[in-house]
Amino acid sequence: MAAVDAQSLLLGETSCGSLLQQLQQIWDEVGETDEERDKMLLQLEQECLDVYKRKVDQAMTSRAHLLQTLADAKVELARLQSAFGEKTYAGIPEKTSGTIKEQLAAIAPALEKLWTQKEEKIQEFFDVQSQIQKISNEISGNNEQLESPTVDESDLSLKKLDEFHAQLQELQKEKSERLHKVLEFVSTVHDLCAVLGMDFFSTVTEVHPSLNDSTGVQSKSISNDTLSRLAKTVLALKEDKRQRLQKLQELATQLTDLWNLMDTPEDERSLFDHVTCNISASVDDVNIPGALALDVIEQAEVEVERLDQLKASKMKEIAFKRQTELEEIFALAHIEIDTEAAREKILSLIDSGNVEPTELLADMDNQILKAKEEALSRKDILDKVEKWMSACEEESWLEDYNRDDNRYNASRGAHLNLKRAEKARILVNKIPALVESLINKTRAWEQDRDSTFTYDGVPLLAMLDEYMMLRHDREEEKRRLRDQKKFHDQINKEQDGVFGSTPSPARQLGTKKVVGPRTNGSGNGTANRRLSLNSHQNGSRSTSKDGRRESARAAVPLNYVAISKEDSTSHISSNEPIPTSP
Repeated sequence: MAAVDAQSLLLGETSCGSLLQQLQQIWDEVGETDEERDKMLLQLEQECLDVYKRKVDQAMTSRAHLLQTLADAKVELARLQSAFGEKTYAGIPEKTSGTIKEQLAAIAPALEKLWTQKEEKIQEFFDVQSQIQKISNEISGNNEQLESPTVDESDLSLKKLDEFHAQLQELQKEKSERLHKVLEFVSTVHDLCAVLGMDFFSTVTEVHPSLNDSTGVQSKSISNDTLSRLAKTVLALKEDKRQRLQKLQELATQLTDLWNLMDTPEDERSLFDHVTCNISASVDDVNIPGALALDVIEQAEVEVERLDQLKASKMKEIAFKRQTELEEIFALAHIEIDTEAAREKILSLIDSGNVEPTELLADMDNQILKAKEEALSRKDILDKVEKWMSACEEESWLEDYNRDDNRYNASRGAHLNLKRAEKARILVNKIPALVESLINKTRAWEQDRDSTFTYDGVPLLAMLDEYMMLRHDREEEKRRLRDQKKFHDQINKEQDGVFGSTPSPARQLGTKKVVGPRTNGSGNGTANRRLSLNSHQNGSRSTSKDGRRESARAAVPLNYVAISKEDSTSHISSNEPIPTSP
């Protein structure tokens, strides 16, 4: 026990000197020689040197490692500063001093903080680049799973990050514009499909499945291919809409024409209001869902076919209706046509089947159009003819009025007849100028059209020439009668001087009437108010003066009277009847 304590005491106070003393004591007790002792001491010394060397080497290695760590830390700091785009950093001391460990202790916090910022920046760059890659893939239409974007750790500066953000904003703006275009196209496709009666979902699904909202896809395709296919789809639908509208308008026009031909009642026409309402609409005006559906067009086609068949059975009735309209136009224009022959020709054409009903009606419509143009060109002349006829009627009335011996009696309505007579005299005095104007207009019309202007089948110029000839003859007759009356008055005065004032029996002078156009009493009005020229039906007249007079007397109806105001005054002043020519 005492030996153990002594040993422990020895171990607790061990040092190189005490150990050497113990070694010498042991050698003394053993009896080691000096050579052995020197040898052993030399060996101990060598071993101590080796231990020191090893320790020194370890210390040098540790120091080199610390220096390398310090250098690496400085390099890392410089690299991070370069990556961040910063020349200095607030957490790094500008000048480092002290031991290596002190220098490392001073750099370590800043380095740790920069490493943390680096990880954050790498994540931020990764997020931005991922969004850029995603939007780029959406625009390009690349649906393949791509690798994650690689972040360039050598450039984590704010400038680079701003560049990525700017690129991302541009892509987001482009995406928004593309999405807006896609939605516009989809909306247009929806409206067109509604008007055309087509399935919208199947149409957009053919373009791209993501456009169908019923599939549950959140994001819609905005790729170039999708936009291109949408644009082509819209163009195809618009062209289909245009063609269908054109077809429907043609059918609506046919329906309207057929209805008008057959006088279809309004209640039957109203069944196809959804067809005829777009007869003059433009493509953009038609927006009612189903307005251009195929079943609507088919319904209109069936109705047109039905009416065509019905029209064929009513062709004669329709054609005669057209012919009646044509005859009315000619009658109002006083153009004489052979109505019986025209109707027989229509019947023969329909019965033979050599002409299409539509062609026949089109030809008759063309005739009606030409007849209206002809009537319009004759209107001015016909208006003057009406004035001339009215003036002639007033002239005839004035003659009858002047021959009435009781016209000045205070009978009922006498003052009205007197006023009418004054107006009639004024109108009669205008007849020569009116006839002259009518002749000039008629000749100009005939020269312009190189044809004869006829009035109910009689050349109007022949009628006017006949009238002017008869009017001249009447003036000559009146002049002869005045001369004859003067002669008889002179004889009567001479007889009164010889035999006294014995009245001689008065003989009524049978005057001739020079008559103009009149109505024939058939109730057709101006349609029958024309001269019956007899021998002038073919426009020929006798060249001799006597022949012209005889023809005029035979041609003009005897109801036309024209006596000038002075003649009527002479009759009024003389109570004697006009003597008859021998």
